[in-house]
Amino acid sequence: MKEIVFIRKNIDKWKEIEKSADAPDSITPDEMASNYTELMADLSFAQTHYPDSKITQYLNVLASSVHNSIYRNKREKWSRIKTFFTEEMPRTMYESRPELLASFIIFAVSVAIGVISTIGNPDFPRAILGDYYVDMTLRNIENGVPMDVYNSDEQASMFVAIGFNNIWVDILTFVMGLFTALGTGLIIFINGVMVGCFTTFFAQHSLFMESSLSIWMHGTLEMSAMVVVGAAGIILGNGWLFPGTYSRARSFRMAAKRGLKIIICVFPITITAAYIESYITRHDEILNVIRGFFILACAAFIIWYFIIYPWMKCGRGKHSKQDFSVEEK
Repeated sequence: MKEIVFIRKNIDKWKEIEKSADAPDSITPDEMASNYTELMADLSFAQTHYPDSKITQYLNVLASSVHNSIYRNKREKWSRIKTFFTEEMPRTMYESRPELLASFIIFAVSVAIGVISTIGNPDFPRAILGDYYVDMTLRNIENGVPMDVYNSDEQASMFVAIGFNNIWVDILTFVMGLFTALGTGLIIFINGVMVGCFTTFFAQHSLFMESSLSIWMHGTLEMSAMVVVGAAGIILGNGWLFPGTYSRARSFRMAAKRGLKIIICVFPITITAAYIESYITRHDEILNVIRGFFILACAAFIIWYFIIYPWMKCGRGKHSKQDFSVEEK
């Protein structure tokens, strides 16, 4: 059967099912179960004959919505926490590859701009980091303790302050997606320029290695979290700006749910980064090889969990009949 014939034959039925999924109390459980059975049959047919078609994607998400409506009152088990991190998040990140790449490119370009601007203009760090921070750092360098900024406050209070600030930045990065991807991109850009400026400033004072080993102990997780949350913000912006085959409201709700999954997953990483910055980064007496290995381990974890593991889980057999089960919870 040609795809256009398949669509014309079933489009009215799918629209009715979509309405019932948005208002599950409007139909009986038996009717909903019947809708679900028919929809799964259509999805199976579409996955077999039109695996890369938009109509297959549409049916996949619609099946997920009906599935959730059926089980909306089912008591969640503790195992849901495990499946969230081992099943739902890999699926979400696999679907979010374009947005993750876009977020990373914005960050990388902004870091390069920070580096080039600092090299070209000695006063650029003061414009970006502020006179107070630059003057304080210069005094620390003169006193032989360039990284003393991480040893200036009591550990517990520093952890709380940094943790709340990092979470706030994550939330802001995500919410700015309401102003399209440009809003999220602006937050990523500003922070990327600061990283490039900060790194180059220390390199100009012959402290590139020492500063990198200190900063990236926590910065690897912190900046990676920002890039991942940036993907969530871009998803949010694209959700209402480019609704595709869905209504704008429905597309926005789907994008918001997908973005929220990502940001919830990132929060533990953000808090861990704050803990490392408050309790571990200050110990510059730790051997360089240990600090270097720790940084590489953090980077390996981020790459594995957000890129490699999603591909391992979803890159093969991605048109499986069970795809719908974790698309939209």
